[in-house]
Amino acid sequence: MRLDLPDGVVQMRERGEDWAAWVDRLPRLVADLLDEWSLTVDGALMHGFCSLVVPVRTDDGRAAVLKLHEDIDDESEFEALALQRWHGNGTVLLYRADPRRWALLLERLQTRDLTSVPVLEACEVVAGLYHRIHVPALPQLRTITSYVERWTDDLVALPAEVPIPRRMREQCVSLARDLVADPASVGVVMHGDLHYENVLAGDREPWLVIDPKPMSGDPHYELAPMLWNRWDELGDDRRFGIRRRFHTLVDAAGLDEHRARDWVIVRMVHNASWAVIDGDPDDDYLTMCFTIAKAVQD
Repeated sequence: MRLDLPDGVVQMRERGEDWAAWVDRLPRLVADLLDEWSLTVDGALMHGFCSLVVPVRTDDGRAAVLKLHEDIDDESEFEALALQRWHGNGTVLLYRADPRRWALLLERLQTRDLTSVPVLEACEVVAGLYHRIHVPALPQLRTITSYVERWTDDLVALPAEVPIPRRMREQCVSLARDLVADPASVGVVMHGDLHYENVLAGDREPWLVIDPKPMSGDPHYELAPMLWNRWDELGDDRRFGIRRRFHTLVDAAGLDEHRARDWVIVRMVHNASWAVIDGDPDDDYLTMCFTIAKAVQD
């Protein structure tokens, strides 16, 4: 069969040679998996930032999606493992996987996500899902502390004149090193990128989590993406809006406010440092990072 990739997937070729090679492999990979797993295409192809999603029917008529994730970085390497561990408890169900080809056969969910819900209500939904996905970690997962230690070293190595406030940079380094040394910073399965668009409406349950970037970590690490996404909805008093989201998440999930605050600060300053390291930091993006880090301390 002829497979016409979505324009958004074709445009991924512009990200570099590795991306172009992956996009070029996709038509054959999809054809092989459709044949091997006895699947039939059942709708328009979709995509995420790093994946192709093909609506399919199984040979017994069950609606599903075939997800092919890029194999260029390691952040989603253990997606199948985490989904197996959760077994659909608050998450999309995994029917079949081929980790070697970064291929998953998943329960088909609706296309509606939590951006369709008022933001504080969405925060309460996600806070309720935290309890279900933050289960004891699998030994195969990389630890968040191993990443944070490296990211903090990269931050320390930046020149003094970079556009990150000195006091904020020093605060991040101190907090990050304390968190890395704390045994409580590892031990549960973390999603890693849980925000409004990674929770879809389902038929089995109202809302289900998708697209994990699994690590062994600390539940308090999860909050920050809920603060920087839906940024334009914060209005004129952004710090007030950020605090409302933050406290809604903390209170509804029963988390420790101080620990959650520390992780938000660390994550936002690291995000700013990555923008600087990439060589072309956007002023609006840096302002967003610093605004969030300051707001949770008000």
